[in-house]
Amino acid sequence: MAVRTPALETFPPLRSWQRKALVEYLRRRAEDFTAVATPGAGKTTFALRIAAELLADGSVEAVTVVAPTEHLKTQWAEAAARVGIQLDAAFRNADLHSSADFHGAVVTYAQVGMAPQVHRRRTMTRRTLVVLDEIHHAGDSRTWGDGVKAAFEPAVRRLMLTGTPFRSDDNPIPFVSYERGGDGLLRSRADSVYGYSDALRDGVVRPVLFLAYSGETRWRTNAGEELAARLGEPMTQDLIAQAWRTALDPAGDWMPQVLRAADARLTVLREAGMPDAGGLVIASDQQTARSYAKLIEQVTGERAAVVLSDDAGASARIATFAASEQRWLVAVRMVSEGVDIPRLAVGVYATSASTPLYFAQAIGRFVRARRPGETASVFLPSVPHLLGLASEMEAERDHVLGKPKDREGFDDELLDRAQRDEQASGELEKRFAALSATAELDQVIFDGASFGTAAQAGTPEEEEYLGLPGLLTSEQVASLLAKRQADQLAAQRRRATERRTESAAPASAPPAPMSAAQRRVALRRQLNALVAAQHHRTGQPHGKIHAELRRICGGPPSAQATIEQLEERIATVQTL
Repeated sequence: MAVRTPALETFPPLRSWQRKALVEYLRRRAEDFTAVATPGAGKTTFALRIAAELLADGSVEAVTVVAPTEHLKTQWAEAAARVGIQLDAAFRNADLHSSADFHGAVVTYAQVGMAPQVHRRRTMTRRTLVVLDEIHHAGDSRTWGDGVKAAFEPAVRRLMLTGTPFRSDDNPIPFVSYERGGDGLLRSRADSVYGYSDALRDGVVRPVLFLAYSGETRWRTNAGEELAARLGEPMTQDLIAQAWRTALDPAGDWMPQVLRAADARLTVLREAGMPDAGGLVIASDQQTARSYAKLIEQVTGERAAVVLSDDAGASARIATFAASEQRWLVAVRMVSEGVDIPRLAVGVYATSASTPLYFAQAIGRFVRARRPGETASVFLPSVPHLLGLASEMEAERDHVLGKPKDREGFDDELLDRAQRDEQASGELEKRFAALSATAELDQVIFDGASFGTAAQAGTPEEEEYLGLPGLLTSEQVASLLAKRQADQLAAQRRRATERRTESAAPASAPPAPMSAAQRRVALRRQLNALVAAQHHRTGQPHGKIHAELRRICGGPPSAQATIEQLEERIATVQTL
């Protein structure tokens, strides 16, 4: 007996963007449709509603969903079953055809790439809708892209979904439309776009606070030379990579201090109205992940769940954590995209991955809103490239073909090289060794603006930021951060006055010259104060004022700006 057609009346109400995109889809009735929507916006629900509409009116007889990972296959099948669409998540290439008990199957891009002819035959047998989830993965390798194109060209409908910036390489993405711009370059074109800023305005996603931690790091190179650097200060990319690696070393003090701060923030959220709030540490490799889990147990007294690879047991461990009230999950990359754990509200970005694509995927795990006022907090190293990505959360990126490939921010090859253990072969050669690292809260980034000045870990100044209420609107977050910063600056001025009084130094004594780091902090502080004043005069959000200054003056977000760029913005904001 044929499987029953899903009943449209059983579907949950659609969000505004989903309704608009559905109307546009049904109006066009085109073979190909690309929907870009920020993580947490509800792409799965949107796609399943389209599948139900097409199955109900007879436009298609079958549905194939292509997902990036094995875990997401299970997630898609479960979501579809809840609305009456039966998808076979256990389909194997050797099966050739799905059972008559199913409307279709869920497969991975790797499955399609291995045997595109199998999926082409399945697609030709019945009129098929193909849903390509996180379509940018079809460009991961030429085999995958060619396989997807060969397998699904016969489909009567193709729906492409993505929630993250498109690729930075030149691999064309199958079935995505490209248009030539005025500069002669081809850019991907989406039929429906729902960005993070739109979703934040609608209350669909949570505001994200980025707490960036700097600190002093010391390490020994493979040549035996000892080096020291302050994380977050301007350095060569080699030094940034090595200081970053030193900070993330489980044996140092930086990670325990940051984990302690993140757990304190998690406690605040749990006590403020999110009793099941969970935290996720994203690690670079399996060995480090296990070490972080031990650190969490030492810091909190509670064991952390650990997901090390995308194997058969990983899906069960993720599902168990999602349904529990366990505080912490440690994972290696696989929980970075598509995995749905709505209670995740605190993150520790302890990985070497630094591309815009990966960063957006990772932050997407924390933004799904369940009730008004929920906020997310992500702790990250104070590395210039990461600070820039945090400041540009709302940026919308297209896939550009033919553009000269300048490195997009940080040089991942250098970081990967620094992250690997050197295989020393002679007695005189020594492996890279992280010697020490301490953490301090450098700044808080929200809505493109930077707040706060340096605060040592474990001090009342740090606790002021960690203790921000857990249920706040975006406007309340910005207002409270500005107040915290003002209080912090006032306390610093009082302490400076007290020190001058106690020392009774001659009035003519020249002030000690500031280092470049101190000068940048002072200028950033001055710029934030002027932006806050402009906000109170005009009512414009802090982020929009910072964005306007960047438009006028050029340059990166203030978290990354040079001394000269900060000085130019200070002069400019005084004229607005």
